[in-house]
Amino acid sequence: MADVLVYRAEGAAVVNGGDLYGFAVTEWRLPATYPPFAALLFVPAAWVPLPVLKAVFLLGNVALVVVLVRLSFRLAGLRRVSWAVVCGGAAFALWLEPVFQTVLFGQINLVLACLILWDLARPAGAAGKGLALGVATGIKLTPAVFIVYLFLAGRRREAAYAVGGCLGTVAVGALVLPFASWEFWTRRLYETGRVGKAWIVDNQSLQGLVGRVLHVEQPGLLWLVPAGVVGVVGLYAAVRTARRAPASGVVLAALTALLVSPISWSHHWVWCVPLIVVLWGEGWRRTACVTAALFTARTMWLLPHTGNLDLHLPWWQQPLASPYPLLGVVVLLLAYAAAGPRRDACAAPGAALPTLPPKAADCPRR
Repeated sequence: MADVLVYRAEGAAVVNGGDLYGFAVTEWRLPATYPPFAALLFVPAAWVPLPVLKAVFLLGNVALVVVLVRLSFRLAGLRRVSWAVVCGGAAFALWLEPVFQTVLFGQINLVLACLILWDLARPAGAAGKGLALGVATGIKLTPAVFIVYLFLAGRRREAAYAVGGCLGTVAVGALVLPFASWEFWTRRLYETGRVGKAWIVDNQSLQGLVGRVLHVEQPGLLWLVPAGVVGVVGLYAAVRTARRAPASGVVLAALTALLVSPISWSHHWVWCVPLIVVLWGEGWRRTACVTAALFTARTMWLLPHTGNLDLHLPWWQQPLASPYPLLGVVVLLLAYAAAGPRRDACAAPGAALPTLPPKAADCPRR
């Protein structure tokens, strides 16, 4: 539980008045990388004995897997699902590599995913809808893609609440930790190398894929250009798809965020759970099974990846090193192709992820 140690050190830095971005813990020399507001939330971790803290994270993350599965069913419109099915789904979800790694490291990915899903799955017009998304963004920044998605989808009120929630976290951090806030927002935010090496197989973002394919540590524009294209394509597909299938729009926005982020560790891909549930709920059960198999295969860990071996993988090992971004790109491209006006006209009402062409029976002959 290396990340638990980082969170505990962040809380201790706040309590003791230490340098929030000056320490490094564990044998991997891990620093604090989240905004100051997150460190304030970790303060209780500094007061709890480490064995107890690890047990809390373990049990809490297992419970959150159940919550994530339940929220995924609700997002997909499957509300009449028994708790036995939910718990069975959660038991299986624990074997998905991103979920397992989140539990193993003591990460907070499940907290953020549940917070975002709960907020976005609330009824339209619900009081303060979007606020929880803003708080999640203030903790780990990458959920900001969802705010852009809401704005482009015409859900301006929710986007405004999200922006307000995020700015609120920034204000709280600046009020309590002014020096750390100045340091983070003017300096540390742009030091992506602090998070880790972008080219290692742990990084399942588009930048990691490009770096490994080109055998370079810093792909630069060779990554930024395709990342920009993927961002536009992904958000366009998410917005167009959400008009008839809101659940699919949320999942596509999540995939877009994971792809364009400079670093998306494999455990960040806990969004595979709602992806699989939405595919299953919409009748694409073989596709859901294939997706589930991909997220349990752990192919990236079967390759040589000690030292800098990640940079010297032959071409035939590249798909095994980057299964998640390749899947994400394929899903977004297929969704983009299916999001055009003609597909909108012939798609079955309520059809979700347009990863496959509409069934012939759903489209009238022209």
